[in-house]
Amino acid sequence: MSTVVTLEQIKSEHAKVAKMIAAFEAQSKVKTLRFPEIEIELRPGEHYAGIITGKDGELSYHVILIDGDLKDVAWANAKELAANAGGELPTRREQALLYANLKEQFQGAAYWSCEEYASGSDCAWCQGFGYGRQHGASKGSKLRARFVRRLPI
Repeated sequence: MSTVVTLEQIKSEHAKVAKMIAAFEAQSKVKTLRFPEIEIELRPGEHYAGIITGKDGELSYHVILIDGDLKDVAWANAKELAANAGGELPTRREQALLYANLKEQFQGAAYWSCEEYASGSDCAWCQGFGYGRQHGASKGSKLRARFVRRLPI
């Protein structure tokens, strides 16, 4: 007794095998990251924090912590002061890097990030340098602030 095979069945099985081949090829591709050698000049009081690797096609970059530590500053004022100092408030990813690599350069307090809190525009993210927790705070709160500059790779 022989089974009848149709063209539709063959095409369906062929499509399944093609998907399996594509999935296998995607998982076996090797990614190469290149970080060219670079000399980074640190200004007096600055500290090298490390590299933020790009994701989703973004460029990777070096993070430099700028000298100075502000206290009792609201978020909008901190952003303005950062721009005047030639830097920016760090992102949440950068704050995690700063906590990991330069925690000793911070007081055990909360520091502003440049990112607004997703659940409300009246709040922004901050990084606690005592316990390492990131959380939201009202933009009018008086927290500490440090600034960073970025060097694209």
